[in-house]
Amino acid sequence: MARPLPHPAPPSGAHSAAPPATDSAAARSGLGRLGGFCARHPAAVIAAWLLVLVAALAGRHLAAPTFSDQVSLPGTASHTGADLLATSMPGAGRPNGKVVFHTGSGTVADHRSALDRTLAELRDLPHVTAVSAPVTSADGRTAYTTVSFDEQLKNLGHDYTGRLDKATGPARAAGLGVAYGGDLDQVVRAPADDKLSEGVGVVTALVLLLLAFGSVLAALLPLITALIGVGVGLGIVGIVAATLSFATSATTLAGMIGLGVGIDYALFLTTRFRQDLIDGRDPADAAARTAHTSGRAVLVAAVTVAVAMLSLYACGLTFIGKIGLAATLAVVVTAAAALTLVPASLGLVGRHIDRFRLRRPVAEGTAAGDGRNRYADLVARRPWTFLAVGVAVLGMCSLPLLSMRLGHVDAGADRPGSSTRTAYDWIAHADGQGFGAGANGPIVTVVDVRDAKSPVDRITSDLATALRTTHGVAAFTPVKASADGKILVTTLTPTTGPQDAATGDLVATLSGRTLPDALNGTGAKAYLTGTVAGQADFRDTVGERLPIVIGIVLVLAFLLLMTVFRSLVIPLKAVVLNLCTTAASYGVLVAVFQWGWGDSLLGLSEPVPIESYVPMMMFAIVFGLSMDYEIFLLSRIAEAWHRTGDNRLAVGEGLSATARVISAAAFIMTAVFLSFTASPTVVVKMLALGLAISVVVDATVVRLILVPSAMFLIGRANWWIPRRLDRVLPRLHA
Repeated sequence: MARPLPHPAPPSGAHSAAPPATDSAAARSGLGRLGGFCARHPAAVIAAWLLVLVAALAGRHLAAPTFSDQVSLPGTASHTGADLLATSMPGAGRPNGKVVFHTGSGTVADHRSALDRTLAELRDLPHVTAVSAPVTSADGRTAYTTVSFDEQLKNLGHDYTGRLDKATGPARAAGLGVAYGGDLDQVVRAPADDKLSEGVGVVTALVLLLLAFGSVLAALLPLITALIGVGVGLGIVGIVAATLSFATSATTLAGMIGLGVGIDYALFLTTRFRQDLIDGRDPADAAARTAHTSGRAVLVAAVTVAVAMLSLYACGLTFIGKIGLAATLAVVVTAAAALTLVPASLGLVGRHIDRFRLRRPVAEGTAAGDGRNRYADLVARRPWTFLAVGVAVLGMCSLPLLSMRLGHVDAGADRPGSSTRTAYDWIAHADGQGFGAGANGPIVTVVDVRDAKSPVDRITSDLATALRTTHGVAAFTPVKASADGKILVTTLTPTTGPQDAATGDLVATLSGRTLPDALNGTGAKAYLTGTVAGQADFRDTVGERLPIVIGIVLVLAFLLLMTVFRSLVIPLKAVVLNLCTTAASYGVLVAVFQWGWGDSLLGLSEPVPIESYVPMMMFAIVFGLSMDYEIFLLSRIAEAWHRTGDNRLAVGEGLSATARVISAAAFIMTAVFLSFTASPTVVVKMLALGLAISVVVDATVVRLILVPSAMFLIGRANWWIPRRLDRVLPRLHA
């Protein structure tokens, strides 16, 4: 049986009706009591947070966290091939990297003596097991040697770069250029230094907070509390990273999201607190009421973000799941700071919050004559027009999504002048006289002949013929059998670079047609392994499991919102609109990074594919952040609805109360995210720009156009929920 819609006046006994947020209700609620306690004991609470901050940062320093972008995919062809190679040819399967030599005039052979001394020095380095004879390009100006190690390169640490530099000293002294490529990027590529991005983000946020509040104290309070929360969160992430090795971008991502949501949460709480002071409440009571009302929205928003981020574990890839865990830790800590440290700071400042003001303070703007109400009336008069405009804008932004190409951003997109980029360019040699771009991403073919029914010689011949006639294969080494005779191995060089779409097509052709056809009926099985093949498997695995993550996030978000707002329509609308926001942000990423629209502004020298795991990360993060503004807006609308029972009045009042603060929060979070596009890491650039676009779209097109127009059109049915379902759902009180 469906639950009846309430009359304009709140009906007695309505199932979803909640008492108005009175001071007594605030005093009784858990969050209200917590906020009131913190406001009455500010010194103790602030001191406790500062102590925790020092302990977390010290713990991070002592824990010596480890970060790596290595991914293991058991059960995939690349992983199986690597295992076979490591068993039958241990030397070939060991971790390795390239040391590249180049001369601008003459040939590398002119410096044979210095090169020989360098190779000898490299052989004497700790953990080095072999150094191959140099392979020289056709013009003789470039050569590289492959250095093999008995240790995973990520474990050598960045300090190992100094040893490499010392060993290659003779070559440098003789005038040869030296650069490090291949998997040596794990050693020579220093951890991304995002201090500049963080500093720009903080300064920009402070300026925007000053403009939003018009008061120095009111602007500093959200920023300082957010920075303390982020500091604690990053300290905890570093401590955890000593046990769980996070991706190299995990800390930057956690800091970026933590700073953004931390400022947002503190901004919403501070704005509500100022409104209560203007309404004449005592600072401690105002802090308690703020924690009871806006604090509840902060809690629900933080839980939503955490659920979305932790759902990344559902993809079955611990590499991605741990990035979500790092972001979750930062969000949880910043939310805890918002619910305790912010009320304590508000209680400490009290009525002096606007003492050092630059202009007359502006509160939430709930007065009947406020301009935001006039805007709400305009939307109410023309809801179909506003809905059509909003859908059109999102549709235009989403169109590039149809041509999204997932892949891996290789060293060719690294900063010009860096060792990895230099090694890449020397090997690729744009003038066509080097090894070719494909030499930067060789593909190893491993053929398991243990159960072969045909002679190995025939298999070898058929395999060579098949590779020779495959489009996209520039060259391949002779097919050789391992000493134990269990496998055949050949390394092929594609005609295109690792991140080129043609290379991905080649991998698909080899694994799907060329190798199966060549080995058909022989009983032998072929596997592609190496970095390029592994990245292709990773891309395919992510693509297969993305729907699982999307489904879990959608279902959990729907259930959470349905439980909080006691409605079926509101969570359904929120889920659909947040999907639209995500699609729009994907579209912009494709246009900028894949199509190259303005990529030079981000420090990129060429278009790049969308990193394979970015869409999955983006979905979880964007969905969580979008829900923040949805919850803050709907919380105010729901308050007015429960008080008046008038849907049109509730939507207008909620929009009036939150439009200004949501806009301010969105601008601040956008500025924070955009500042991280200066990061040297391309993946961080992608995530930063995608999140910035999603926040702008969500706070303008979605929250100010689509949500109110849709709610005006749906009317009182927004709050419909079946009576039986309403009785079954738990009631969340905080």
